[in-house]
Amino acid sequence: MNITIYDVAREANVSMATVSRVVNGNPNVKPATRKKVLEVIERLGYRPNAVARGLASKKTTTVGVIIPDISSPFFAELARGIEDIATMYKYNIILSNSDQNKDKELHLLNTMLGKQVDGIVFMGGNISEEHVAEFKRSPAPIVLAGSLEDSEQVPSVNIDYEQATFDAVNTFIEKGHKRIAMVIGPFHEPINKEKKLVGYKKALEAAGISVEEDLIVEGDYTYDSGIEAFEKLLELSDKPTAIYVGSDEMAVGVVHGAQDKGYSVPDDFEVISSDNTRISLMVRPQLTTVIQPLYDIGAVAMRLLTKFMNKEKVSEHTVVLPHRIEHRSSTK
Repeated sequence: MNITIYDVAREANVSMATVSRVVNGNPNVKPATRKKVLEVIERLGYRPNAVARGLASKKTTTVGVIIPDISSPFFAELARGIEDIATMYKYNIILSNSDQNKDKELHLLNTMLGKQVDGIVFMGGNISEEHVAEFKRSPAPIVLAGSLEDSEQVPSVNIDYEQATFDAVNTFIEKGHKRIAMVIGPFHEPINKEKKLVGYKKALEAAGISVEEDLIVEGDYTYDSGIEAFEKLLELSDKPTAIYVGSDEMAVGVVHGAQDKGYSVPDDFEVISSDNTRISLMVRPQLTTVIQPLYDIGAVAMRLLTKFMNKEKVSEHTVVLPHRIEHRSSTK
């Protein structure tokens, strides 16, 4: 049997408005009445109807989170930051995997808006003009987390990916390396082609080292693509001595690919990774990596969204968090 607010009001001999005030924490209820209503709620097992409350208040206290792949340690860490701050501000989360598919991303966006979510945190590798058009039509605010949108029309939280890559490559240069390879994620994603790749080239050019396209290998963030990337680099007559890798999972593939061929990391190849997910500490040698504060990116994105949802003043729509290099055993 579905217990309603009417049942609680009848059993407690109060009005439905009084029950509503008790449920919503309104202080304008006598302590004795509040106690009686709460006892009836407990005895009957009443659970407030979130949909009905949402219709009345025009808020559902629900936030949609669209994520490419929750099984990825990268996105899982981001999602954890989002969820913790959502809980702190008493929002519920609806989480959906988009599989980096544009049609599915747009479908999920409209599905969540149809569920009357109060806001959306969106993560995706390639934010197209079609995405931006849908975001601008949205009746609910949308914030990007760990995702770039060229025109900066959509609020976002990231790090400076170009500078982070420059810093990582420059670390190799300062060690005396001149043959520095890069294993990068898909070129069609702006973070890779317009930020990380640019940072890589700028670091080499600043040191007077020519950019060789053979030393740049595209992967897809997976472990297997890291192994394949290393095998391609191994085919070069003049092999690299240092490799910067755009994700931890690919970096583990690079390290294992080298070890499978009898090479040592860092003695034969020094490796610096990106992201600093838990994987970077699980592999041996542990990965020197760009510290990208994934949890913080998710947390700050969610906090920014709460400001928009509550119509608070927002001074900065585009948030750039700090990064640093953590030196571990994959470099000397």
